[in-house]
Amino acid sequence: MEIVENKAVRFRTRNPQKYSIIPKHRVDPVPGGHEVTVYWGLDEMRVLKNMGVKDVPSPIERAYDWPGRYVPMAHQKVTAGFTTLHRRGFIFNDPGTAKTISVLWAMDYLMKIGEVRRCLVVCPLSIMQSGWMGDINNSVIHRSAIVAHHEKASRRIEMIQGSYEIVIINYDGLNLVADEINANGKFDMIIVDEANCYGLPSTKRWKSLAKIIRPDTFLWMMTGTPAAQSPINAYGMAKLVNPSAVPAYITAWRDKVMLKISTFKWVPKPTAKDTVFSVLQPAIRFTKAQCLDLPPVLKTTREVPMTPQQLKYYKLIKDQMLATVAGETISAVNKAAVVNKLLQISCGAVYTEDKEIVEFDATPRMNVLLEILEETTRKVIIFALYRSSIDIILQFLIKNGHATETIHGDVSATRRGDIINRFQNAQDPRVLVMQPQATAHGITLTAADTVVFFGPLMSVEQYTQCIARADRQGQNSDKVTVVHIQSSPIEKKMFLAMDGRVSEHALLTQMFDEEMEVTKK
Repeated sequence: MEIVENKAVRFRTRNPQKYSIIPKHRVDPVPGGHEVTVYWGLDEMRVLKNMGVKDVPSPIERAYDWPGRYVPMAHQKVTAGFTTLHRRGFIFNDPGTAKTISVLWAMDYLMKIGEVRRCLVVCPLSIMQSGWMGDINNSVIHRSAIVAHHEKASRRIEMIQGSYEIVIINYDGLNLVADEINANGKFDMIIVDEANCYGLPSTKRWKSLAKIIRPDTFLWMMTGTPAAQSPINAYGMAKLVNPSAVPAYITAWRDKVMLKISTFKWVPKPTAKDTVFSVLQPAIRFTKAQCLDLPPVLKTTREVPMTPQQLKYYKLIKDQMLATVAGETISAVNKAAVVNKLLQISCGAVYTEDKEIVEFDATPRMNVLLEILEETTRKVIIFALYRSSIDIILQFLIKNGHATETIHGDVSATRRGDIINRFQNAQDPRVLVMQPQATAHGITLTAADTVVFFGPLMSVEQYTQCIARADRQGQNSDKVTVVHIQSSPIEKKMFLAMDGRVSEHALLTQMFDEEMEVTKK
């Protein structure tokens, strides 16, 4: 495929009559066949794509200025081009490859040429603001956008019925207002993030999404882990994007990809992978290793709302401290103690004066962990500052079927060595929950390509060393993803400060002073 004067594409064929359906084309005889020249327009390129022509370039390459603060990387341009050529399709790029901005650019281009007016983004709650809205502000800020998240369904409906070009909603929020969107939403594009959550048509989540998809709707479904849990889960996604590729009923699909070996046990057939690949089309995929222009460490943030219980005691601690500090100078040590208490509450458990542990409802934070684990097929390290948090995380992950081990101060050196060896060389454990204080400088954990901070740490040096457990020689994925989980204002400030390499003493003092000042206001 050759681009001619930035206006047309040219390729060779032995069957020029095949392309006579394209209005803006020309055929020229050449030795051994014919040369076909086609105007480089979006409609023309889609026709060529549908006819099976390989390497068809999207005119976004010549007609788009890629707005925002970032220079598009090569794989982002290819991803954006792919999506513009397909009304429906899958984006299976690895987590951390900036696929969100890629599809936003593609969306913006289609808005620019008048093919799309409004877009609905459906994504996990934890990335509505920090992920999608953040990327909108960094790329297509000229588009009006809103996060449709509110305790009242009526308010969400108002947001949806408004004039916003981009509306961001979470899965459960969509369940509440799907009927209204179906009746009055007027979205001609739907982007679904973490589409693997739509694997089973029997779920309310799937039915809500299917309800709002019309024959002419653009539908782009994104996930880095298609059918990671089971080949069966490919069925729901394919039925939304490419329904003709799968049987009418999921039981027939199960028989196609799974083998029954006992009354209650099914295993994937040897051909299951190829079958899944064939139905999850059209699709594009870039691994982190293929994205050579990505930085070696990719940092992302997951916003998690605090529960009412957490908010109550978070405010109580701050209010009590204000009464204590009135008219008096507070030492840095005491400031650190207050910061610690606030962080403990955010992470789901706090130590009393008697060293007892009081647990809080931290379900949203735990659910985010499950989301992160579903987004990668590789191993994951989770760092948690407090022993109480580690115990809660361990119980939660094991209960949800994830092979998990922990390393903290009470784990013997022999036991640590065994856990690390199995983590590096065996299938299980898949998840390792660690206390940063117990992480020696020389430990190598390159079996993981994802590092999760359940909350911020107190030491910048410790934070850097934790990342270095995975980001070191022997890491064969080339790119390591670092995820910050945050909910309270103080957590957000501390993560920002960590990246800025602020000294530990200055960090704690600054955090305390800022929190108290905010409370006074």
